[in-house]
Amino acid sequence: MSDLIPFRGLRYPASDLSACTAPPYDVIDDDERRVLEERDPHNAVRLILPRDDDGCDRYEAAARLLRDWCARGVLRRDSQPALYGYRILFHDDTSPRVTSGVIGGLPVAAPGEAVLPHERTLARARNDRLALLRATRANLDPIWVLSLASGLTELVDAGETPVATARDGDALHELWPITDAARIATIRGAITGASMVLADGHHRYETAAAYARDRDDPAAALIMALVVELTGTQLCVRAIHRLLSGEPARSLRERLSSRFTLTELGPNVPELAATVEARMDDAGALGIVDRDGIGLLHPRLEAIAPLLRDEPDAVHGVDAACFDAAIRPLIGDAVIDYRNDAATVAALVEKGAADAAVLLRPVSVDQIRSAALAGVRMPEKSTFFAPKPRTGMVFRTLDESGDDRSGGPAAN
Repeated sequence: MSDLIPFRGLRYPASDLSACTAPPYDVIDDDERRVLEERDPHNAVRLILPRDDDGCDRYEAAARLLRDWCARGVLRRDSQPALYGYRILFHDDTSPRVTSGVIGGLPVAAPGEAVLPHERTLARARNDRLALLRATRANLDPIWVLSLASGLTELVDAGETPVATARDGDALHELWPITDAARIATIRGAITGASMVLADGHHRYETAAAYARDRDDPAAALIMALVVELTGTQLCVRAIHRLLSGEPARSLRERLSSRFTLTELGPNVPELAATVEARMDDAGALGIVDRDGIGLLHPRLEAIAPLLRDEPDAVHGVDAACFDAAIRPLIGDAVIDYRNDAATVAALVEKGAADAAVLLRPVSVDQIRSAALAGVRMPEKSTFFAPKPRTGMVFRTLDESGDDRSGGPAAN
């Protein structure tokens, strides 16, 4: 059974946290990491992507930094346990959108027992996050969980004035504590009675479950999570494309020809790259970007269906599954990298930073729901939920975290 536990958050005392917050660790490249480090000496990227320092490894460096920031008042603990309302105001194309959710301590268990996973994970990332959790004993960024609780959005977002905000490009992130015992009980009751799907943070969730498994430590049995209602009005899901390096690009099209029909769109220019995702959606096709230009890859069903025979029905229409079954075996030892923006991918191929790219269509909310309820995991890097919650709006420490399973001090 799922639940969401109030905790005493650790927060920056300022109200505008734009300079101190960061995206989740796994979407930050080296260039952005340097930009964030230079933006503010207390930017959260120094905790989630630490560097080796003064003879200690990067994980212990993060732990030292967290202790130092707490000792110097850079971060301060809230006086009472709370759930934290979270709101993101952004634009999807030209339309204004709002995503509203609530942050709390989510009990961890083996994946599928309380929260339904929808993607497979990678061992390297699990090991990295486990080392950071062991050193810091802190949840530094929230995982993202989708709840089937109907009406959860209205319960958590009553138009409160935020105590902290952060700008991320065109997106505005807002956070406020919820301490009223009756309201907390209502939110928890809705969450407890509904299934949950893990949207973002599979590696951190599995890491937290592994960390808690052999410990008699109630604080370690929880992970900080942002819970959002699983509905299309609350979610913006984008594709994650595959960049290929070390791949003889000119032979890629030839090798794919037995499984895909190619439609040439033209040279790799920004104007075409900006429209290719819409063309893929209209044509029901994947995309390809290489030195010869941009094209559409139409799956030959008679060739690909047998390759997906052993995959669950719920993932047959997922492009990441098609890539793994029909394309990955044909690319040899090519190194695969991941990006969520087709125009950026095309630019990287054009300047030689990658040899080629395969573009995928986004997974739908219905596909996510169907796969999770069927107990099926999509391939890793199938979904990109946007905008991402900002790291640094609130932290949760396992030591003296003040987690309150009763619903807050007002309930006493």
